[in-house]
Amino acid sequence: MNSNVRPPAVAGSFYPASKDRLLGEIRRCFQDKIIGPGISIPGNSWRPQTEKPGNRIECFIVPHAGYAYSGPVAAHSYALANQNFISKHESFVAIILGPNHQGVGSGIALSPSDEWETPLGKVNVEKLLSKEITETSEIIDVNSLSHLYEHSIEVQLPFLQALTSVRGFSFVPICLMLQDRHSSKDVAEALFKVTQSENHASESFLVLGSSDLTHYEPQSKASAQDKKLIDRIEALDLPSYYTTLERNHITACGYGAIAVVMELSRMLGKKKGTLLKYATSGDVTGDTSSVVGYSAVHFS
Repeated sequence: MNSNVRPPAVAGSFYPASKDRLLGEIRRCFQDKIIGPGISIPGNSWRPQTEKPGNRIECFIVPHAGYAYSGPVAAHSYALANQNFISKHESFVAIILGPNHQGVGSGIALSPSDEWETPLGKVNVEKLLSKEITETSEIIDVNSLSHLYEHSIEVQLPFLQALTSVRGFSFVPICLMLQDRHSSKDVAEALFKVTQSENHASESFLVLGSSDLTHYEPQSKASAQDKKLIDRIEALDLPSYYTTLERNHITACGYGAIAVVMELSRMLGKKKGTLLKYATSGDVTGDTSSVVGYSAVHFS
C-alpha cells in the first residue's frame, strides 16, 4: 500500500534541499559560537539505560525562521533536548505545535498524512495518538490544507532527524490558526489527558512549541518587548502572558503554540521556563533597523 506522504514545502528556501548541504547547515547551527551553542552536533548516543531514563515528557520553545537566521538559536533547545531526553530514550514521539501562517484549512489541525518527508528522509505520523487527541479535544480537526504550505512545523524535523539518524522517531504535527487563550487551553488539556492515559503511560514525548517573537521592529524595541513576554513565559503565567501580548502589541506569530506548551508544562507539574538563548535577525545580518526575535526556552 502506498503511504500518504506530505512532501517538504520549504526545502531549498528555509533550509537546503540536498541531504549533504542540509546536514552541513545543521552542523553549522550547532557550531555557531555567536548565537548558537558552539558545540559539535550531538551524535546518536542512545544506549540501553541501566537506570531510570529521566523525564517522560520534556517541553521546549523553538523558533522557525530560515536556518541561516534562527537555526543557531533553535540549536540551543535541541542540544539540551538531546542531553536531557533524546539520548536517554530508545524511542519517542515528538508533538510539534506551530502557527498557521497561510490562513487556510481548519482552525486547529492535525495532519492526515501517514508520513512527512524532508531531504533527510521520511518521518511517521502517529495516527493512533492523533486520533485520540482529536477525539479528546473539542476543537481539534484533521486537515491536510492546514499543513500543506506551512513551514513552522516542517523546519523542526531535520533537527530531530539529524539527532536520531540511527533509530528515528515519530511525531504529531498540530497547526494552530486559532491561538486565543481558550483554544490554547483546550489543546493543552487534550494533550495532557492523552499523554497521561493508560494507553500511553509507558511512552515518552518531546513537546515543541514553534514560534518567532516580535516582527519587523528596530532591535532595541523588539528586544525590550520580547523580554517582557519571555518573563511571563518563564513564570508560566498564562493570564499575564496574554495580557502582555495584547497590551504591548507583540507580534509573536506562534503565541498560541507557546501558550499550549506553557499550560501543558504547568499541568505536568513543571515550575518554570528557562531562557536558553534570545537573538534577533539583526544579530545575524547586522541590520538592526527591522528585526525578528527568536528564543529557545526549556520548561522544568
